[in-house]
Amino acid sequence: MTAIAKAPVHTDTGAKALAVLRIATGFVFLWAFFDKAFGFGYATKPANAWFNGGSPTKGFLSRVNVGPFESVFHDWAGAFWADLLFMAGLFGIGVAVVLGIGLRVAAVSGTLMMLMMWAAEWPLAQMNSAGEPTMSTNPVVDYHVVYALALIAVAWTSAGDTWGLGRAWAAIPQVRDNAWLR
Repeated sequence: MTAIAKAPVHTDTGAKALAVLRIATGFVFLWAFFDKAFGFGYATKPANAWFNGGSPTKGFLSRVNVGPFESVFHDWAGAFWADLLFMAGLFGIGVAVVLGIGLRVAAVSGTLMMLMMWAAEWPLAQMNSAGEPTMSTNPVVDYHVVYALALIAVAWTSAGDTWGLGRAWAAIPQVRDNAWLR
């Protein structure tokens, strides 16, 4: 009887796959930042760009029409502090994840951002506040949850060490002495 060899938990191929996931996930955040900041014409028209005086939160949050936080999101729509926090979050999370530094902080903040955006879309509801179908395709695991899980996975596995600056970042004395900064 021969024993079946188990694959190692950490392989070069696995590390490279997680590095690709890390970079792609970071790019999602960076693209959203740059499109909202400069208005590339995808989700944000040039006239509505943040750097042209537009609000990156007003359009989305003012159209929230479902869930228990509908009025809260309407109140936040277009607020200076909401715009600033949202854009800083997109940029900071995106840069950290692409570079592979501060992945634990990026995973926590990115997961919180995804939770807030999930709550704004409230996929649990089948009908919106006007009684129309929400068109939610999955009431629990939507793309916000997948992005949050990707952030957690790349932080948990130190995916910044492959094709990133994770090892150099971890060698910084303040980071070495405070593991939560890793």
